[in-house]
Amino acid sequence: MKAVKTVRVFITGPPGIGKTTVLKKVMAKLAEEGLRAGGIYCPEIRRGAQRLGFEVIDLFTGTRGILSHVLQRRGPRIGKYRVNLEDLSRIGVHAINCAVDVADYIVIDEVGPMELQGRDFQLALVKALESAKPVLGVLHWRMQHPLIERIKTIHDVRIYEVTRENRDALPEVLITELQRTLTP
Repeated sequence: MKAVKTVRVFITGPPGIGKTTVLKKVMAKLAEEGLRAGGIYCPEIRRGAQRLGFEVIDLFTGTRGILSHVLQRRGPRIGKYRVNLEDLSRIGVHAINCAVDVADYIVIDEVGPMELQGRDFQLALVKALESAKPVLGVLHWRMQHPLIERIKTIHDVRIYEVTRENRDALPEVLITELQRTLTP
């Protein structure tokens, strides 16, 4: 599959609103159509009801690492977590860079304070945005950062806020938008 018109679609919204669920539904539907996602997915690490941190997963290879954790001893502190810059670079940055070359579309979950601690992550994000591949991403809710502000000004970027009212219908909207950018 080749992109005929590049589109960058991002979702945002407050914590717990369903951004991850929307993202997973879009990726599952596109996978059913034979479209291969590359990039990163960063699910929570939980022990019961307690959130301990976040993983970073390469969507193309399945390689997993720790993005941040309450027990992480080194790295920048974001709230109660420390960011694991080594896994962010080794897995996350590598996954985004490879997705530019081999995936049908690029997933970046998420562009937020933890990920933006890595300068090489920022460079990989820019590379993905400048590529000919469609991008499906998550923008941290209301974060102020020069790179996020830059993303918001790119002419083909569309940002959708996930709400309780639209979260069930939003996956189909995003799927339709991404499907228009891909041809056999």
